[in-house]
This record gives sequence, C-alpha cells and structure tokens, in this order.
Amino acid sequence: MKEVDTIIIGAGPAGLSAAIHLNRPTIVLEKNTSPGKKLLISGSGQCNYTHDGDISEFMNHYGENSKFLKTALRSFTNRDLIDFFSKNGIQSKTDRNGKIFPCTLNANDVLHILVAACRKKGIPIYTENNVLSVKKNGLGFRINTTRELYTCRRLVISTGGLSYPGTGSTGDGFHFARQFGHTILQPKPALSPVFISDYQMAEMAGVSLQDVAIYLYRGNKKIGEHRGDIGFTHKGLSGPGILDFSRQMENNDILKLNLIGENAEDFRKVFIETSRKEGKQTLQLFFRKYAIPKNLMKIILLQLNIEPGFNLAGVTKEMRNQLVNSFCEYPFCIEKVGGFKIAMTTKGGISLQEINSKTMESKLVKNLFFAGEVMDIDGDSGGYNIQAAFSTGYLVAATINSISN
Repeated sequence: MKEVDTIIIGAGPAGLSAAIHLNRPTIVLEKNTSPGKKLLISGSGQCNYTHDGDISEFMNHYGENSKFLKTALRSFTNRDLIDFFSKNGIQSKTDRNGKIFPCTLNANDVLHILVAACRKKGIPIYTENNVLSVKKNGLGFRINTTRELYTCRRLVISTGGLSYPGTGSTGDGFHFARQFGHTILQPKPALSPVFISDYQMAEMAGVSLQDVAIYLYRGNKKIGEHRGDIGFTHKGLSGPGILDFSRQMENNDILKLNLIGENAEDFRKVFIETSRKEGKQTLQLFFRKYAIPKNLMKIILLQLNIEPGFNLAGVTKEMRNQLVNSFCEYPFCIEKVGGFKIAMTTKGGISLQEINSKTMESKLVKNLFFAGEVMDIDGDSGGYNIQAAFSTGYLVAATINSISN
C-alpha cells in the first residue's frame, strides 16, 4: 500500500493543471497508456487551448452555469494560461475568430510542456493504472487500482465526461462521485453536429455561412435562438453556431436558418420594391446582393420549382411568400444530435449544487475535489472548455495548498 498526501485521478488538462500547481506530495493516476489523449485531438490536433479577450467575456460562454466558474476563471485567466506556455517555450497564435493555439499548431507540444512540468516538480504520472474503486478511509481515501492500493488525505477527480470515449472518457468520475453520494445530472452530448432528416444539401458539404441567425423550434413553439457560423456536411449541419447551440437541441426539433442575413419583413419590402422598379431583373441577379452562395440559392429555388432566370415581375404573391419563408427561415428537421463519439464535450455530470465554487471541494465529503468536464460544465467551442479545465484544476491546487494539514 502506498500513502501520499494528494491523488489526482485523470491526466487530462484539469488533472495536470492541478498537479503542476500543487505544493504537496502528489501522484496522478491515468488508465490510458499515456496522459492527455483527448487533449491531443483538440482543435483537430492543433490544440485550441483558450480564447482571446477579457476573462469577464468568458462568463457568457458556459450557458446557465457560467456563474459557477467565476472564481476559477479569475484565479487562473486566459492570460495566465498563455503566459504559462510562453514561459515554458511555446508562444501563442490567435486566429481571426479569437481562438488561441500554440504557435506550432501541434497539441503534442502542449502536452509535452504539461508532462515536463509535472516531472520537474517530481510528480509521477502512473499510466495504465485503472482505478477500480474509491472509498472513504477515516480522514482520507482508499483507492484500489489494477496495479496498486493507495491511501491519501486529499482526492481530486478529473476524469472528464463521456465525449470521445476512445480517449478514455467513459464516465468513471461519475461512478466515483455517485459512490460518495453526489448527484449526477443526466449526461448528454454537447458541442455536437446534427444529422438532418431528408437532407437536401449534401452537395453543399464543406461550404460555410458566416454569422447566421438560428431559431430552434419544438412542437411548433420557438424555444431559443442563437447566432454563429454554420457549415454544411454530407448528412447535416455543423460549425460553431450549431455546435454551441447543440446543448439545447433534441431529436425531432426543427432548426430554422436565416440564410440571407435579413429579417422576413425587410426582405419582403426589398423584394416588392425591386420588383416594382426593376421587374425584368432575374431572381439569380436579385440574390447577388445577399451573402448566400450561388449554388445554395439555386438548390432552394429548385426545391420551390422556380427557375433562377425567372423575372421578378412574374413572381406571384404565393411564390414571394415561399421565397421569404425559405430564405429567411429555411427549416431543417433534426433526425438526431451527434452522439458522444463525435461530441466535443459533455453536458451534465456532477451537480454544481454539491460543489463549492470558490474551492472546487465537495460539499458532501471533506477533502474531495473535482476539476474539469466531470462537473456539469460545458462551454462553447473556441477553447472555453480547456480553459475551464485549467482554471478549475488551478483552483483545486490553490485550495489544497492553503490547507494547514
């Protein structure tokens, strides 16, 4: 049996952040053959690890649970994270959307720095060490793994959620937390593309639209709206606007997209006025004034059985209504929201009502801490989730460091 002050279960960004900032004898337990497997695929392998801007802006990117992260994000900001990597040899690179990457655009370089920082502090990462059970043991904890039996005074669970299960995110932390009496809110995929029923846009795969208004309907009732970039895939919709909004979507919901960036009434007025003044103008020419790809415009007109070369003067009231509805609120029926295998993060997890937001300590069990995606935290795409992992890991370490015994 090995005794240690603090044990961290999970060697992702949250667990490694906690380890790096701890000033107590600590070990990290990781069931995979190597640490940081999910980190390595983030940002398509380029590792978009945070976002630009003032940290106060981050509070708008974690849905209804943003308030919980206030202390953590202010304790270790995006600037702190950028500075950490800079001091360890990697400068940052910011794209046009504010996403921040390592200048090498290589997630392996980010992971190397984190592992090296643990090594420098003498904190071992025991890989292929799957935790079988976790129990309270007097003032501390007893952890049984496939390799060893451990006891510790303080325990940090940072095992992630259920997204990308091939990287080891299989919900282990939910099981451990439940054993300590914690409530697990139903996990569901988040930051996921959607598959569309009777999809008619396959030939548009790879094309994206900027800053699109997206409306979500359920049972003929509008339940939300969002704005963002969208992308067409071979079977449905993706892009930041869809991914960030997916946490609210369910199978059989209806998405309506404004494809021309103008509301229905304004579009109707412009159409009528242009028809009156330039009745010989073709529909194809008329739509050039809007930021809609030519192929997409033709697909929609074809669906309406209206020729692109049709003159505006010949458009009937019924046809005009069809054009307004199709271009301002084009409907897509969601066949299914992408599952955990393709979702970037997990909505749900350990209830935040049972965690102290100022310390990341369990309100139910003393000296039990949580960090990262294992909690009911899911941020928007663009580096917000990895920042939350680093920030909550840092706050766990700061709290444990402040404990007198």
